[in-house]
Amino acid sequence: MAGERGEEGGEEGDPNLKKRAHAARSRLIVRLGAFLVSHSALVSVVCCVAGFITLFLLPVLAKHTYISENALMPGSANPLFSSQDVNEANRFIKGIIHKRIEKEEAGIELQKFIGQSIADVGAEVHYHKFSPHTNHFNPLHFFSSTSNTARIDTNNSCASFGVNTVGIIRAPRGDGKEAIVLVSPYNSQNMEYNEALSLGLAFSVFSLLSKVTWLAKDIVWLAADSRFGEYNSVSSWLNDYHNPIFSRDSGNLDSISNDCHHWNEIRIQGANSNFFKRAGTMAAALVFKVMEKKEKGDRDCLTMYAEASNGQMPNLDLLNIVHYLAVHRQGLRVKIETMGSLLNSAWVKFTGEILEGVSRLSKSLNPQWKFDVTTADYVEGAATLASSMYYQALGVPTGSHGAFRDYQIDAVTLEFLPRFYLRNENAQSTFLLRSGRLIEGVVRSVNNLLEKFHQSFFLYFLTAPNKFVSVGVYMIAFALLVAPLPIVAAALFARAKANEITTDDCAEKCTPIDTKESEIATGSWKWLQAAKVLLMIHSWAVIVSLLPYYISHMINLNSTMSMLTWVSLSISTLPFLYALFGSPFSLNVEWELLKAVMVATISIGLGLMSIINFSTAQIGAMLLVPMSLLVHPLKAKMNVNALLRAALLTCNIAFAFLGFPPVALLVAKGLSEGFGKLSIGDFWEWMEFLWEWNSATYLYLLWVQLPCWLLCIHILLHPCSRGDSRHKQ
Repeated sequence: MAGERGEEGGEEGDPNLKKRAHAARSRLIVRLGAFLVSHSALVSVVCCVAGFITLFLLPVLAKHTYISENALMPGSANPLFSSQDVNEANRFIKGIIHKRIEKEEAGIELQKFIGQSIADVGAEVHYHKFSPHTNHFNPLHFFSSTSNTARIDTNNSCASFGVNTVGIIRAPRGDGKEAIVLVSPYNSQNMEYNEALSLGLAFSVFSLLSKVTWLAKDIVWLAADSRFGEYNSVSSWLNDYHNPIFSRDSGNLDSISNDCHHWNEIRIQGANSNFFKRAGTMAAALVFKVMEKKEKGDRDCLTMYAEASNGQMPNLDLLNIVHYLAVHRQGLRVKIETMGSLLNSAWVKFTGEILEGVSRLSKSLNPQWKFDVTTADYVEGAATLASSMYYQALGVPTGSHGAFRDYQIDAVTLEFLPRFYLRNENAQSTFLLRSGRLIEGVVRSVNNLLEKFHQSFFLYFLTAPNKFVSVGVYMIAFALLVAPLPIVAAALFARAKANEITTDDCAEKCTPIDTKESEIATGSWKWLQAAKVLLMIHSWAVIVSLLPYYISHMINLNSTMSMLTWVSLSISTLPFLYALFGSPFSLNVEWELLKAVMVATISIGLGLMSIINFSTAQIGAMLLVPMSLLVHPLKAKMNVNALLRAALLTCNIAFAFLGFPPVALLVAKGLSEGFGKLSIGDFWEWMEFLWEWNSATYLYLLWVQLPCWLLCIHILLHPCSRGDSRHKQ
C-alpha cells in the first residue's frame, strides 16, 4: 500500500504532467482570446449595452445606509444640551450683533468678543492670522493640496489679512493625541444675522462640552474669518497646524505695523493668545452654518455636503451618524444636492415607468422577490446619483470641509435651513435646541471611537440621504464599458496585419527569411508610424493645456476673448507640428492601425483616471467608448445596407460633435439651464475654475479626451484608398 501511494504521489508530482496541464490552460486562454478577437464587434455591442443598462440600474441597486462601526453608538445617551444652553446661545448672539453695530471696529471687536467668551468658559484661546491665497494656473501644482497655493504679499494693513479665533478644550479623559474640530465660518467685515446664529450655536455647544466629563478627545472650535472665502480661512489654519513655522513672528499679532495698532489690544488675561496652539490628531471635523433662506415645509431642513477635491469622500459612517441623529432623534429633514434638470426629464421618468412595470410583473410571478421600484423613487434617485457623480467628477470641494480631506481627515459640511424667519425668537430657540443636540450627538459618537474611521466605505455614490451605491457595484458599469477596448485594439491590429500580408507580393517572390524581413518592414513599421502620430497629437494636447498659463497673464481679456485666444493659438500650433513631424495623411498610416492605437490609448487613459477620480473616468467612458468603437472613415465602402450605413455615419458625426470638450459642456449646460444663456466664454470660465482648484479633470479633458477626439476626426477624414481595395478583395 505504501508503494502504491508512493507511485501515485510520484505521478501527481510528475513535472511532465504539470507542464502538460499548464500548456492545456495556456491553449484555453489563447483560444478564448482568439474567439473574443474574432468576434470583437459582437463583444463590443454586448458589453456597451450591458454597461449602460447597469449604469441606469444603479438607483435601483442602491442599498440603505447602516452604521458599520459599532463603537459609534449614535443616540445611545440622552443629550445634555438644554434650554439653558439655548439661553447662553441667545446671549452670545446678542453680543455679536452689538459688536457688529460698531462698524468702525467691527473686525477687531468680533475677534475680541469671541476670544473673551472662549476664555470665560475655561478653554484655551489663540488667534491665527492668515493672508488670502492667489489661485493662478500652475501646471506643476496639479494633484497637490490647494493649501500650497501662493499667498499674496501684504502691506500689514488691517484689510490685508484675516484672523481666525480658535478655542481648545483639553479632554479630561484623553491623552491629548486626538481631537474633534468644529468650524463655524463668518464674515468679520460684513456679518449677517444667520452667521451670528451659527456662531451662537457653535459657542453654546462648545460651552457645554467644556463642562462634560466624558470627553476622551480634545475639542477645537475654529471661528473661521471668511472675509477672503470660507475655504481660504480653514485651509490656511490647517496648513499652519500641520506645517509649523518656527519663527519669532509666527502667529504674533504684535508684529503688525502701527497702521493696525488696534490688533495689539487683543489680549486674554491669563492666556498667551498670540501663540499658535495645537491639539491632537484630528479624528473628524464638522463644518456647520445656518442659512438665511427659509425652507418650505413643516420641518427644519439639514443639507449635507461631502465632496472634496478630485472626488474624495469622507467615510460613509460619518454621514450615517449625522443622518441617523438628525432624522430619528431631532426630527430634521435631511437633503443632499440633486440635479434639478433630471427631476423633470421625460426620458428618466419613462425609464422609471418601465422599471416600475417590471417590478409589478416580478411581484406577480413571485411575491418574495424584493424588486420594488416606483417611478418617483427612481427619478429622485437618478437625479441624486447624477449630482453625486457630477460633483465628484468636477474635482472641486463643495465646501470648506474639503480642506480637511486634503489631510485625510473625515469632514462634512452641514447647512441648517430653518422653516421660520430668523427673527422669530420662539422658533429660533427650538431650532437651536435641535441643532445643538444634533452636533452634541455627533461629537459624542466620534468621541467613542478608539481609532480612525475605517469600517465603512470611502468610495461610494449617494442616491438619497440614506441610500448609497458602493464601489463594488458601480465599477461593474465602468468595467463593462472599458472591457471591449483592448479586444477591439487587438482585432484592428490583427486585421491590418492580415491585410498587409494579403496584399504583399513579396510573400510569393521572396524566401521565408525575406518574407519575415518584409513583415518587419511593413507591419511593424506601420505600427511605429501610428505611434508617431499618437505621440505628436498628445504633444499638441500638452501644449494646449499649458497655453492658459500665458493667456491668464494677459491684461484686459474677458472670458470670451480668452477663449478665442486659446482656440486660435491651439489651431495654429497643430499645423506647425504637422509640418515638423508629418501629418497622419502624409505618413500614409492605415486607419485600422490609427484606430487601434487610439482605442488602446483610451483604455490606458480611462484606467489611470479611474484611480485618480473614478467619476471622471465613468462619465468619460460613457462618451469616449461609443465614439471610439463606432468611428469609421466617411469614405470607406462598407458591405452593409444603406440604412445601417446611414445610421453609422450619423452616429459618427454626432459623437464627433459631442466629443469635443467645449461642445459637450455647452450642450450639458444648455440642457440644464437653457440655450439662451450660453456664450463662448463659459468653457473658459469652467476650465479656469478647474485649474484654480488643481482638479485632475482638467488634465483628463486636455490629455485624454481632446487628443482622442482629434484622432477620431483624423479617422473620419481618412482617404481610405487602400482600404477600399481591401474591402473589394
